[in-house]
Amino acid sequence: MPTEKVLFADKTFVLLFVSGWLPAHLLTLVLIWAVATRFGKFPIRDVLGLTWPPSFGVWKSMGLAISLYLAATFVTGWFGGQPTELDRFLTSSRSTALLLAFVAVATAPLVEELIYRGLLYSALQRAIGRWLAVVVVSSMFAGLHVWQYRQNLGVIISITLLSVVLTGIRARTGRLLPCFVIHFVFNGIQSLIIVFEPYLRALVEHWRPQPTPGLLIHILHFLG
Repeated sequence: MPTEKVLFADKTFVLLFVSGWLPAHLLTLVLIWAVATRFGKFPIRDVLGLTWPPSFGVWKSMGLAISLYLAATFVTGWFGGQPTELDRFLTSSRSTALLLAFVAVATAPLVEELIYRGLLYSALQRAIGRWLAVVVVSSMFAGLHVWQYRQNLGVIISITLLSVVLTGIRARTGRLLPCFVIHFVFNGIQSLIIVFEPYLRALVEHWRPQPTPGLLIHILHFLG
């Protein structure tokens, strides 16, 4: 039997593995709709709070998402760490990287927010109170990513910070839409970097100053 290392060294296998996330996410969305609305008896926007609160609009959500991404970049740079499983997927092939970028904005933010800040938070805050529900849901969301990013403490801290902020906003405003927009923009920035990274790298290489042959000969002559 092939080992995990052998399987994930196969670019085709990795692409098919990541492709499976799309139908899984779509099926999850159908199940969430069925549970939350009781098969359409109630509007999902009212059940899960998919509306804007008076004091927390789209611009504030986008600004907070950008601030969180900058903070995450600083934290991961400060702590460093080894490449994660996600990094291994991104470097497997260009097709896999582009597919991951698509999933990160098209389905992942909506699915994760509906599950954690939608269904789970709504149920827990009625059972154990609002702020204890914040602790539990934040821990569950962060814990889901711990194993995935176990090689990189900085990424784990960043995900935990994102989780606490998102769940706190859900508790404070009573609405889910700001959480989704923040999550969408946060992932969207990373997806844009994934998409344009080869072109940015080529641009940097093109404009990087190169030593002229005469200067190189002069340096070698001086060192000799």
